[in-house]
Amino acid sequence: MVGTANNGRMRHAFSVVNGEQEGGLNSAPPSNAGSEYGGFEFTREDVYALLCERMKYKNKFNYKERCENMMDYIKRLRLCIKWFQELEGSYLFEQEKLQNALDFAESRCAEMDLIVKNKEEELNLIIVELRKSLASLQEKLSKEESEKLAAMDSLAREKEARLTVEKSQASLSEELGKIQGELQNANQRITSVSDMYKLLQEYNSSLQLYNSKLQTDLDTAHENVKRGEKEKAAIVENLSTLGGQYMSLQDQFNSCKASVNEAAKQKDALVKEVASVRAELQQERCVSQSNQLKTLQDQLDAAQNKLRVSDLSAFEAKTEFEAQKKLICELQNRLEDAELKIVEGETLRKKLHNTILELKGNIRVFCRVRPLLPEDSPGADGKDVSYPTTTEALGRGIDLTQNGQKYSFTFDKVFMPDSTQEDVFVEISQLVQSALDGYKVCIFAYGQTGSGKTYTMMGRPGNPEQKGLIPRSLEQIFQTRQSLQSQGWKYEMQVSMLEIYNETIRDLLSTKDSSRIEYGSNGKQYTIKHDANGNTHVSDLTVVDVCSSREVSFLLDQASHSRSVGKTQMNEQSSRSHFVFTLRISGVNENTEQQVQGVLNLIDLAGSERLSKSGSTGDRLRETQAINKSLSSLSDVIFSLAKKEDHVPFRNSKLTYLLQPCLGGDSKTLMFVNISPDHSSLGESLCSLRFASRVNACEIGIPRRHANMRSFDSRLSLG
Repeated sequence: MVGTANNGRMRHAFSVVNGEQEGGLNSAPPSNAGSEYGGFEFTREDVYALLCERMKYKNKFNYKERCENMMDYIKRLRLCIKWFQELEGSYLFEQEKLQNALDFAESRCAEMDLIVKNKEEELNLIIVELRKSLASLQEKLSKEESEKLAAMDSLAREKEARLTVEKSQASLSEELGKIQGELQNANQRITSVSDMYKLLQEYNSSLQLYNSKLQTDLDTAHENVKRGEKEKAAIVENLSTLGGQYMSLQDQFNSCKASVNEAAKQKDALVKEVASVRAELQQERCVSQSNQLKTLQDQLDAAQNKLRVSDLSAFEAKTEFEAQKKLICELQNRLEDAELKIVEGETLRKKLHNTILELKGNIRVFCRVRPLLPEDSPGADGKDVSYPTTTEALGRGIDLTQNGQKYSFTFDKVFMPDSTQEDVFVEISQLVQSALDGYKVCIFAYGQTGSGKTYTMMGRPGNPEQKGLIPRSLEQIFQTRQSLQSQGWKYEMQVSMLEIYNETIRDLLSTKDSSRIEYGSNGKQYTIKHDANGNTHVSDLTVVDVCSSREVSFLLDQASHSRSVGKTQMNEQSSRSHFVFTLRISGVNENTEQQVQGVLNLIDLAGSERLSKSGSTGDRLRETQAINKSLSSLSDVIFSLAKKEDHVPFRNSKLTYLLQPCLGGDSKTLMFVNISPDHSSLGESLCSLRFASRVNACEIGIPRRHANMRSFDSRLSLG
């Protein structure tokens, strides 16, 4: 018993050892030591002293005194033994109790291990199926992206071919103009050759007349020769008849003979001359005529050849022009098909991306970088923010450089400073359409003061090209509502607008000033309530039935004038409250009797800011503190959702409590993170991008379509 003591002291009683925590249990054995012996407890020194105690007697022969002392000593020994027995019994009872608890815990642990294994196997099967579906979807997405790249490459090649064809068409048009000019010159030459041919024909006819005249002269010369021969014969006859006169007429005869000889000579000369003239005439006629005709024929053949060549080249040019024109038409058709395929591919990509996000249940995040403004810090060149051009990060990545260190982020979409309001709205148009299909949709803008949140959501009044997402969404919804009437759909729409200012809800559509405080003199109390279906209601809030986008625009103007704004060093017109626009849609199809219930929430959050930069004092200071506190609560909610904690602090602020169905329910949620490229705002921009990355990684409930055959509750729900 002495050996059981620790550190030189006896062990305490069972109730003392356990800090009086187990001593009050009904299952513990009762202690008689406390009731019989006054609750003594023994230490090691007490027991050792008791064992080593020596009896002292005044008179050693006084047996009565010795007996009384011995009885007292025995009594104390019994008390010590009884105390040790009770302590041992309590220890045994506690050991048995702990053994039972250990056995029960081990059995429970075995059961929990079995349940965990079963759950783990089920989750592994679900994960395998989800991974397979994700792999197939990623394969389809990569296939679509490769097809998109191939289509873009073919489009670029077709554009280059189109430019080449246009250049060749222009050169062919110039050549055709030149050929047409040459053809006109050839036609003029042909006309001149025809005129020359006519002149040659006339000259030929004149030569023929001259030849006939020469032939007549030759015939006259022949007749003269014949007459001379006749005269010779008459002379010879006269000579023979006048033989008698021969002597007398000898002189005459000699003279006649000389004349005859001279006539013969003249005849021969005349014959020779006629022959030479005739030969010359024939030669001249043949040579000159043949040469001229040959020259003219050659010129005519050359002109005809040129004409044929020009006709052939013109025909070839025309044929090539028709072929090029046909090719251009074909390329234009292919270009249109390629553009259509690109649009269809982009639509399919968005649809697949939305499907993946719906399967994951993630919150979609778009990033928008505003342009540099004249009032930004001097020397700001926007080079602190860059955009990667790789295939995977094109249009989705953004890099921010601070103090020489580069931070890379990837979101669902990144809009560069040159993006227009129309470019931004095209990306969310299908999401807005979901509200008409019976989904809860929430779009909210987040970012520091002066980063362009209100411009993104509301736009610039009076400039149709710079309308924000809220007016464009309403125009699309009412246009689609009009087009669906032919299919039997009829829609009723209700609008409400509120702001959260200094943790106070204000009704922006109320006409009474007293309603602009949380507890007005009219007894209204704006409280947030969630029902069993996941809908959010704000009590006593003004709800207006609307039939056109013009009515909603009027209400937006009224709300914008009622909203709390203020001037700070960071923004001339800084929003000092969170603005919540809610459009509730109730649709009925008269043909199928189907009802859908959709909610569209468009939220412009107040901007986060640092007091050192904003220079806020007084009311602005209290507003800044309330804004930063609510945004900090939003961060806490996002972090809790990202870590999948059991408790999510939605009730820490009215903003997060109002957004609870959007952040943790079955809503389609999209966040715009707006950042400034100003160098002095890099710290806030980096914080905003990090927060947006956490938001993008959060998994919420899978969006669910709200369609039924029952009547629709008339109260407005935030969704």
